[in-house]
Amino acid sequence: MGLFDSIAGQVAGALGGGAPGQQGALLEAVMGLINNPQTGGLQGLIQSFEQKGLGNVISSWVGTGQNLPISAEQLQSVLGNAQVQAMAQKLGLSPEAITSHLSQVLPQVVDKVTPDGTVPQGGDALQSAIGMLGGLFK
Repeated sequence: MGLFDSIAGQVAGALGGGAPGQQGALLEAVMGLINNPQTGGLQGLIQSFEQKGLGNVISSWVGTGQNLPISAEQLQSVLGNAQVQAMAQKLGLSPEAITSHLSQVLPQVVDKVTPDGTVPQGGDALQSAIGMLGGLFK
């Protein structure tokens, strides 16, 4: 199974085999979290985790070892209510469902876009991975 098939499987699993449109929208939400220039992209997301005392969690996702789990509540605290509400509205799901799905998928996606254990610099490698991931459900 290839990298992108693996991530697609994670998204489908998180949604319990939900509609392809919802799967694509969840993947788009995840990609937005790690590629949002307004929040600093993946590096900004890492900083948000560190500020909330969860730097060790996201570091495990970037690193090459075992990914530490994150609860929906912890993810809610990192992302904030406004961002979670916006994603929930866009996907037509409850905020609780969004954070639950993201807590399953986000660690895997961060892990996959940082395969050598480092955050891609200059955006080229990250942009390439994001571009390929973004095309999965189109």
